[in-house]
Amino acid sequence: MNKQELADAVAKRRTFAIISHPDAGKTTITEQLLLFGGVIREAGTVKGRKSGHYAKSDWMAIEKQRGISVTSSVMQFNYQGKRINILDTPGHEDFSEDTYRTLMAVDAAVMVIDSAKGIEAQTKKLFKVVKQRGIPIFTFMNKLDRDGREPLDLIAELEDLLGIEGYAMNWPIGSGKTLLGLYDRVNNRIENYRPETEADRFSPLDDEGKLPADNPITKDASYRATLDDIELLDDAGNTFSEDKIMRGDQTPVFFGSALTNFGVETFLNSFVKYAPAPSAKKTVDGTPVEPTAPDFSGFIFKIQANMNPAHRDRIAFVRIVSGEFDRGMDVTLKRTGKTIRLSNSTEFMADSRETVNTAVAGDIVGLYDTGNFQIGDTIYSGKQDLEFEPLPQFTPELFMRVTAKNVMKQKSFHKGMQQLVQEGAVQLYRTYSTNDYILGAVGQLQFEVFKFRMENEYNSEVEMTPIGSRTARWIDPDQLDEKMSSSRNLLVKDVHGDPLFLFENQFAERWFADKYPDVKLHAKL
Repeated sequence: MNKQELADAVAKRRTFAIISHPDAGKTTITEQLLLFGGVIREAGTVKGRKSGHYAKSDWMAIEKQRGISVTSSVMQFNYQGKRINILDTPGHEDFSEDTYRTLMAVDAAVMVIDSAKGIEAQTKKLFKVVKQRGIPIFTFMNKLDRDGREPLDLIAELEDLLGIEGYAMNWPIGSGKTLLGLYDRVNNRIENYRPETEADRFSPLDDEGKLPADNPITKDASYRATLDDIELLDDAGNTFSEDKIMRGDQTPVFFGSALTNFGVETFLNSFVKYAPAPSAKKTVDGTPVEPTAPDFSGFIFKIQANMNPAHRDRIAFVRIVSGEFDRGMDVTLKRTGKTIRLSNSTEFMADSRETVNTAVAGDIVGLYDTGNFQIGDTIYSGKQDLEFEPLPQFTPELFMRVTAKNVMKQKSFHKGMQQLVQEGAVQLYRTYSTNDYILGAVGQLQFEVFKFRMENEYNSEVEMTPIGSRTARWIDPDQLDEKMSSSRNLLVKDVHGDPLFLFENQFAERWFADKYPDVKLHAKL
């Protein structure tokens, strides 16, 4: 590609993550977006387990079994001349670390909110991460087909709790059983709920923003209440500002129902229109790397084992930051300084994939990995020397001792332990004295998923013994004396061989500090 061709290709990219509290409908709206992208013929929701139609983005066995998303999925398709990269993230808070890292790889976020529940705890946490990045946020108030809260209350709560302006792009006419449609402020029309024919889907409004008097909806109280709300929004509401949206200071708010595919296409069209193309990413020294820079660069934000269990493969997800990717190209892995040939690459539709030969800044590419890559790695081509900002990591709070039930299957046990830990959802430690495995995680569900996957993907049943909530503190190796270890401050080493103590509680940590005042403890992660 020449410079202009690269610039044109990058300008067509739209890369975003979908975030929400669990059960707000995030995976369902992802399905509908894929439907409009023409990559699936029907949307299979998690509620349809009996039919065997699982959510396309929930590809892991445990996700299909439980009906939840526990890992980020990547899906790509073309729509209206744009190349769309969707990253569907875990909603469950126990897997928020995966979501936080994924948010570093996108240029915008879609926040899905249950219109009956409003802003929930996990949504608030994830929003803060997005807000800190200053990227555009688009809001979809979901489940309008059910009775929910007043739209004005939802907008007010969004502004009060999240500290961001909300601009209503459309407005519901009724809700639940009384839902009649959506007042589309942008396109000056009514989107009718469950019309008899496609031709009846939209009803144009006149110059005053009203339906013709002969339309039966005009006689409904919900329609008249909507007109009052629209007048209030026009007079006292926020003014639409693309500049504020681009800075992450204003969020366009869309109402709809992902389950009934109502309002989703209108949302997608607006998103494609207003969402940004790929932007520059900063290196560790603060230097921005522009997407149209000629040399290739990118970073690994996720590693996933066994996307194809039959082949025991391992995929490293790369966000391309600049330039053009060509299959077979040589890149430098910054962490090791080694040259690696990227001859085996893929693009995704959750667990489905096909070989990708070329890609540009903004795209997400999967690299088949034999153990070269780690989460957060920077790769680049040419003579440049750069390293992107580190990805967020969290110190575990819960810990489990893990052993194999069947001593005859030690090989598969050790392989599974090593490969699943490299995904970053759980942390692996070894005791200093016996070299036993200890897993650390931020939530209990991570352990359950780990155990399930060990049994189903590696045919290795494991025994997991809780050692409770602990505080992890690293110690400088030259200050270490193994006699410092006790049941209250268990001495272990991390995957890099660095020593740390797992303190039973704050009292145990204070007792240690008093006994060894010259020893410096620190939270490494």
